[in-house]
Amino acid sequence: MSIKNIRLEVMQFLEKNVDSFVEQYLIPVEKIWQPSDFLPNSEGENFFEEVKELREIAKELPYDFWVTLVGDTITEEALPTYESWLMDVEGVDQVENGGNGWSKWIRQWTGEENRHGDLLNKYLYLSGRVNMREIEMTTQHLINDGFDIGTGTDPYKNFVYTSFQELATYVSHNRVSQIAKKFGDNKLSKMCKMIAGDEMRHHHAYSEFVTRIFQVDPSEMMLAFQYMMKQKIVMPAHFLRESGQKISSAFEQFSDSAQRIGVYTANDYVEIMQKLINKWEIDKITNLTDEAEKARDYLMKLPARMAKISERIVIPAEGHIFKWVEPARL
Repeated sequence: MSIKNIRLEVMQFLEKNVDSFVEQYLIPVEKIWQPSDFLPNSEGENFFEEVKELREIAKELPYDFWVTLVGDTITEEALPTYESWLMDVEGVDQVENGGNGWSKWIRQWTGEENRHGDLLNKYLYLSGRVNMREIEMTTQHLINDGFDIGTGTDPYKNFVYTSFQELATYVSHNRVSQIAKKFGDNKLSKMCKMIAGDEMRHHHAYSEFVTRIFQVDPSEMMLAFQYMMKQKIVMPAHFLRESGQKISSAFEQFSDSAQRIGVYTANDYVEIMQKLINKWEIDKITNLTDEAEKARDYLMKLPARMAKISERIVIPAEGHIFKWVEPARL
Protein backbone atom coordinates (compact mmCIF):
# COMPACT_ATOMS: atom_id res chain seq x y z
CA MET A 1 0.00 0.00 0.00
CA SER A 2 1.32 3.50 -0.87
CA ILE A 3 2.28 6.00 1.84
CA LYS A 4 -0.60 8.24 0.72
CA ASN A 5 -3.13 5.42 1.05
CA ILE A 6 -1.83 4.50 4.51
CA ARG A 7 -2.23 8.13 5.60
CA LEU A 8 -5.82 8.14 4.32
CA GLU A 9 -6.49 4.91 6.19
CA VAL A 10 -5.07 6.40 9.41
CA MET A 11 -7.14 9.57 8.96
CA GLN A 12 -10.28 7.46 8.50
CA PHE A 13 -9.37 5.46 11.61
CA LEU A 14 -8.96 8.65 13.69
CA GLU A 15 -12.09 10.20 12.20
CA LYS A 16 -14.21 7.75 14.18
CA ASN A 17 -13.20 9.75 17.27
CA VAL A 18 -13.80 13.25 15.88
CA ASP A 19 -17.02 13.74 17.86
CA SER A 20 -15.17 12.97 21.09
CA PHE A 21 -12.37 15.35 20.04
CA VAL A 22 -14.93 18.11 19.48
CA GLU A 23 -16.54 17.41 22.85
CA GLN A 24 -13.20 17.30 24.70
CA TYR A 25 -11.32 20.18 23.09
CA LEU A 26 -13.94 22.63 21.79
CA ILE A 27 -16.68 24.52 23.64
CA PRO A 28 -20.33 24.87 22.50
CA VAL A 29 -21.22 28.25 21.00
CA GLU A 30 -23.71 29.11 23.73
CA LYS A 31 -21.16 28.44 26.50
CA ILE A 32 -17.96 29.98 25.14
CA TRP A 33 -16.97 33.64 25.60
CA GLN A 34 -17.70 36.15 22.85
CA PRO A 35 -15.81 39.38 21.97
CA SER A 36 -18.59 41.63 23.30
CA ASP A 37 -18.07 40.14 26.78
CA PHE A 38 -14.82 42.13 27.08
CA LEU A 39 -15.56 45.34 25.17
CA PRO A 40 -17.49 48.51 26.03
CA ASN A 41 -21.21 47.82 25.72
CA SER A 42 -22.41 49.79 22.69
CA GLU A 43 -26.03 49.46 23.89
CA GLY A 44 -25.27 50.82 27.34
CA GLU A 45 -25.58 54.40 28.56
CA ASN A 46 -21.94 54.42 29.70
CA PHE A 47 -20.51 53.35 26.34
CA PHE A 48 -18.62 56.58 25.64
CA GLU A 49 -17.22 56.73 29.18
CA GLU A 50 -16.02 53.13 28.86
CA VAL A 51 -14.37 53.89 25.52
CA LYS A 52 -12.71 56.99 26.98
CA GLU A 53 -11.33 54.91 29.86
CA LEU A 54 -10.05 52.26 27.43
CA ARG A 55 -8.27 54.94 25.38
CA GLU A 56 -6.70 56.59 28.45
CA ILE A 57 -5.24 53.33 29.74
CA ALA A 58 -3.99 52.42 26.23
CA LYS A 59 -1.77 55.53 26.19
CA GLU A 60 0.64 53.85 28.62
CA LEU A 61 1.59 50.98 26.31
CA PRO A 62 4.97 51.18 24.43
CA TYR A 63 5.66 51.18 20.68
CA ASP A 64 6.92 47.58 20.27
CA PHE A 65 3.89 46.40 22.25
CA TRP A 66 1.52 47.98 19.71
CA VAL A 67 3.46 46.56 16.76
CA THR A 68 3.30 43.09 18.30
CA LEU A 69 -0.40 43.36 19.14
CA VAL A 70 -1.17 44.56 15.60
CA GLY A 71 0.87 41.71 14.10
CA ASP A 72 -0.91 39.18 16.31
CA THR A 73 -4.28 40.64 15.28
CA ILE A 74 -3.46 40.51 11.57
CA THR A 75 -2.29 36.91 11.98
CA GLU A 76 -5.61 36.00 13.61
CA GLU A 77 -7.60 37.83 10.93
CA ALA A 78 -5.98 35.84 8.11
CA LEU A 79 -8.06 32.86 9.31
CA PRO A 80 -9.70 32.25 5.89
CA THR A 81 -6.27 31.17 4.61
CA TYR A 82 -5.79 28.63 7.40
CA GLU A 83 -9.26 27.12 7.07
CA SER A 84 -9.00 26.74 3.29
CA TRP A 85 -5.53 25.17 3.66
CA LEU A 86 -6.69 22.58 6.19
CA MET A 87 -9.75 21.72 4.12
CA ASP A 88 -7.34 20.54 1.38
CA VAL A 89 -5.47 18.12 3.67
CA GLU A 90 -5.65 14.44 2.66
CA GLY A 91 -8.47 12.73 4.54
CA VAL A 92 -10.57 15.90 4.89
CA ASP A 93 -13.76 16.02 2.80
CA GLN A 94 -16.11 19.00 3.02
CA VAL A 95 -18.33 18.01 0.09
CA GLU A 96 -19.63 14.45 0.20
CA ASN A 97 -22.72 14.04 2.45
CA GLY A 98 -22.20 17.51 3.88
CA GLY A 99 -18.59 16.81 4.79
CA ASN A 100 -16.83 14.19 6.88
CA GLY A 101 -15.82 14.34 10.55
CA TRP A 102 -12.54 16.13 9.84
CA SER A 103 -14.29 18.97 7.98
CA LYS A 104 -16.67 19.27 10.94
CA TRP A 105 -13.64 19.61 13.26
CA ILE A 106 -12.03 22.28 11.04
CA ARG A 107 -15.24 24.33 10.77
CA GLN A 108 -15.79 24.31 14.54
CA TRP A 109 -12.12 25.05 15.26
CA THR A 110 -12.38 27.94 12.78
CA GLY A 111 -15.51 29.21 14.54
CA GLU A 112 -13.59 29.43 17.83
CA GLU A 113 -10.52 31.02 16.25
CA ASN A 114 -12.63 33.62 14.43
CA ARG A 115 -13.50 35.28 17.75
CA HIS A 116 -9.84 36.16 18.37
CA GLY A 117 -9.42 38.50 15.41
CA ASP A 118 -12.87 39.99 16.04
CA LEU A 119 -11.99 40.90 19.62
CA LEU A 120 -8.50 42.28 18.96
CA ASN A 121 -9.61 44.25 15.88
CA LYS A 122 -12.37 45.98 17.84
CA TYR A 123 -9.97 46.76 20.68
CA LEU A 124 -7.44 48.30 18.28
CA TYR A 125 -10.16 50.38 16.63
CA LEU A 126 -11.42 51.73 19.95
CA SER A 127 -7.92 52.38 21.34
CA GLY A 128 -7.20 55.21 18.89
CA ARG A 129 -3.49 54.29 18.97
CA VAL A 130 -3.12 52.70 15.54
CA ASN A 131 -3.79 53.40 11.86
CA MET A 132 -6.69 51.04 11.17
CA ARG A 133 -6.68 51.58 7.40
CA GLU A 134 -3.04 50.49 7.16
CA ILE A 135 -3.80 47.47 9.33
CA GLU A 136 -6.78 46.56 7.16
CA MET A 137 -4.68 46.81 4.00
CA THR A 138 -1.99 44.57 5.50
CA THR A 139 -4.65 42.03 6.51
CA GLN A 140 -6.11 42.01 3.01
CA HIS A 141 -2.64 41.60 1.50
CA LEU A 142 -1.90 38.69 3.83
CA ILE A 143 -5.12 36.90 2.85
CA ASN A 144 -4.48 37.65 -0.84
CA ASP A 145 -0.90 36.34 -0.61
CA GLY A 146 -1.88 33.12 1.19
CA PHE A 147 0.88 31.12 2.83
CA ASP A 148 3.11 28.11 2.28
CA ILE A 149 3.96 26.28 5.50
CA GLY A 150 5.84 23.44 3.80
CA THR A 151 3.38 20.70 4.70
CA GLY A 152 1.66 20.17 1.38
CA THR A 153 -1.56 18.20 1.90
CA ASP A 154 0.11 15.65 4.19
CA PRO A 155 -2.01 15.30 7.38
CA TYR A 156 0.97 14.15 9.47
CA LYS A 157 3.02 17.25 8.62
CA ASN A 158 0.00 19.53 9.02
CA PHE A 159 -0.73 18.19 12.49
CA VAL A 160 2.91 18.72 13.51
CA TYR A 161 2.59 22.29 12.25
CA THR A 162 -0.67 23.02 14.05
CA SER A 163 0.60 21.40 17.28
CA PHE A 164 3.63 23.70 17.20
CA GLN A 165 1.84 26.81 15.99
CA GLU A 166 -1.03 26.68 18.48
CA LEU A 167 1.51 26.49 21.32
CA ALA A 168 3.53 29.36 19.82
CA THR A 169 0.37 31.46 19.58
CA TYR A 170 -0.44 30.63 23.20
CA VAL A 171 3.00 31.88 24.24
CA SER A 172 2.59 35.10 22.25
CA HIS A 173 -0.91 36.00 23.51
CA ASN A 174 -0.03 35.04 27.08
CA ARG A 175 3.05 37.28 27.07
CA VAL A 176 1.06 40.17 25.60
CA SER A 177 -1.44 39.63 28.42
CA GLN A 178 1.34 39.82 31.02
CA ILE A 179 2.82 43.01 29.53
CA ALA A 180 -0.60 44.69 29.29
CA LYS A 181 -1.17 43.92 32.99
CA LYS A 182 2.26 45.33 33.87
CA PHE A 183 1.28 48.63 32.22
CA GLY A 184 -2.08 48.71 34.00
CA ASP A 185 -4.35 47.61 31.15
CA ASN A 186 -6.17 44.84 33.00
CA LYS A 187 -9.01 44.56 30.47
CA LEU A 188 -6.68 44.02 27.51
CA SER A 189 -4.71 41.60 29.68
CA LYS A 190 -7.90 39.58 30.29
CA MET A 191 -8.76 39.57 26.56
CA CYS A 192 -5.36 38.18 25.59
CA LYS A 193 -5.40 35.66 28.41
CA MET A 194 -8.75 34.29 27.21
CA ILE A 195 -7.43 34.01 23.65
CA ALA A 196 -4.31 32.26 24.96
CA GLY A 197 -6.56 29.77 26.77
CA ASP A 198 -8.26 28.86 23.49
CA GLU A 199 -4.89 28.39 21.79
CA MET A 200 -3.72 26.01 24.53
CA ARG A 201 -6.87 23.88 24.18
CA HIS A 202 -6.34 23.73 20.43
CA HIS A 203 -2.69 22.78 20.94
CA HIS A 204 -3.77 19.89 23.17
CA ALA A 205 -6.14 18.72 20.43
CA TYR A 206 -3.69 18.75 17.54
CA SER A 207 -0.90 17.22 19.63
CA GLU A 208 -3.31 14.44 20.64
CA PHE A 209 -3.94 13.72 16.94
CA VAL A 210 -0.18 13.27 16.51
CA THR A 211 0.00 11.02 19.61
CA ARG A 212 -2.70 8.79 18.09
CA ILE A 213 -0.85 8.63 14.75
CA PHE A 214 2.39 7.62 16.51
CA GLN A 215 0.48 4.66 17.97
CA VAL A 216 -0.54 3.27 14.56
CA ASP A 217 2.08 4.55 12.08
CA PRO A 218 5.17 5.42 14.16
CA SER A 219 7.87 5.45 11.49
CA GLU A 220 6.04 7.69 9.03
CA MET A 221 4.93 10.02 11.82
CA MET A 222 8.56 10.26 13.03
CA LEU A 223 9.76 11.09 9.53
CA ALA A 224 7.07 13.77 9.18
CA PHE A 225 8.09 15.32 12.51
CA GLN A 226 11.74 15.34 11.50
CA TYR A 227 10.88 16.87 8.12
CA MET A 228 8.99 19.76 9.72
CA MET A 229 11.70 20.45 12.31
CA LYS A 230 14.48 20.25 9.71
CA GLN A 231 12.86 22.78 7.41
CA LYS A 232 11.80 24.90 10.44
CA ILE A 233 8.28 26.02 11.34
CA VAL A 234 7.36 29.22 9.54
CA MET A 235 4.87 31.56 11.17
CA PRO A 236 1.40 31.90 9.57
CA ALA A 237 2.12 35.59 8.83
CA HIS A 238 5.47 34.99 7.12
CA PHE A 239 4.19 36.83 4.02
CA LEU A 240 3.41 39.94 6.10
CA ARG A 241 3.78 43.28 4.28
CA GLU A 242 2.77 46.89 4.67
CA SER A 243 0.78 48.74 2.01
CA GLY A 244 2.75 49.38 -1.17
CA GLN A 245 5.53 46.99 -0.16
CA LYS A 246 6.70 43.60 -1.44
CA ILE A 247 5.43 40.30 -0.09
CA SER A 248 7.03 39.22 3.22
CA SER A 249 8.93 42.52 3.61
CA ALA A 250 7.47 43.35 7.06
CA PHE A 251 7.77 39.98 8.78
CA GLU A 252 11.36 40.24 9.98
CA GLN A 253 10.80 43.70 11.50
CA PHE A 254 7.62 42.47 13.19
CA SER A 255 9.55 39.47 14.59
CA ASP A 256 12.26 41.83 15.87
CA SER A 257 9.64 43.87 17.73
CA ALA A 258 8.20 40.70 19.29
CA GLN A 259 11.67 39.53 20.36
CA ARG A 260 12.73 42.97 21.64
CA ILE A 261 9.73 43.20 23.98
CA GLY A 262 9.95 39.50 24.92
CA VAL A 263 6.64 38.33 23.47
CA TYR A 264 8.02 35.55 21.24
CA THR A 265 11.73 34.79 21.00
CA ALA A 266 14.11 32.33 19.34
CA ASN A 267 14.43 30.64 22.73
CA ASP A 268 10.65 30.13 22.81
CA TYR A 269 10.93 28.31 19.46
CA VAL A 270 13.49 25.90 20.94
CA GLU A 271 11.42 25.36 24.10
CA ILE A 272 8.30 24.52 22.07
CA MET A 273 10.28 22.00 20.04
CA GLN A 274 11.51 20.36 23.25
CA LYS A 275 7.98 20.31 24.70
CA LEU A 276 6.70 18.44 21.64
CA ILE A 277 9.57 15.94 21.83
CA ASN A 278 8.71 15.34 25.48
CA LYS A 279 4.93 15.25 24.93
CA TRP A 280 5.17 12.65 22.18
CA GLU A 281 7.84 10.72 24.14
CA ILE A 282 10.04 10.54 21.06
CA ASP A 283 12.75 8.71 23.00
CA LYS A 284 10.33 5.85 23.83
CA ILE A 285 8.69 5.20 20.42
CA THR A 286 9.22 1.59 19.32
CA ASN A 287 8.94 -0.44 16.09
CA LEU A 288 10.73 2.15 13.97
CA THR A 289 12.39 1.55 10.61
CA ASP A 290 16.11 2.30 10.28
CA GLU A 291 15.28 5.58 8.54
CA ALA A 292 12.88 6.57 11.31
CA GLU A 293 15.49 5.68 13.96
CA LYS A 294 17.89 8.12 12.30
CA ALA A 295 15.09 10.74 12.28
CA ARG A 296 14.58 10.16 16.01
CA ASP A 297 18.32 10.65 16.67
CA TYR A 298 18.23 13.91 14.70
CA LEU A 299 15.20 15.17 16.66
CA MET A 300 16.66 14.32 20.07
CA LYS A 301 19.82 16.35 19.37
CA LEU A 302 18.11 19.25 17.61
CA PRO A 303 16.98 21.45 20.56
CA ALA A 304 20.53 21.72 21.95
CA ARG A 305 21.86 22.64 18.51
CA MET A 306 19.12 25.21 17.97
CA ALA A 307 19.68 26.69 21.45
CA LYS A 308 23.32 27.43 20.59
CA ILE A 309 22.23 29.15 17.37
CA SER A 310 19.56 31.20 19.17
CA GLU A 311 22.16 32.50 21.63
CA ARG A 312 24.02 34.16 18.74
CA ILE A 313 20.99 36.02 17.38
CA VAL A 314 21.31 39.79 17.71
CA ILE A 315 18.12 41.88 17.65
CA PRO A 316 18.46 45.51 16.46
CA ALA A 317 18.10 47.97 19.33
CA GLU A 318 16.22 50.42 17.10
CA GLY A 319 12.93 49.18 15.73
CA HIS A 320 11.33 49.67 12.32
CA ILE A 321 8.63 52.36 12.21
CA PHE A 322 5.48 50.76 10.85
CA LYS A 323 2.66 52.45 8.98
CA TRP A 324 0.29 50.60 11.34
CA VAL A 325 1.58 52.44 14.40
CA GLU A 326 2.70 56.03 13.94
CA PRO A 327 4.87 57.33 16.83
CA ALA A 328 3.01 60.66 16.72
CA ARG A 329 -0.16 58.84 17.83
CA LEU A 330 1.65 57.54 20.92
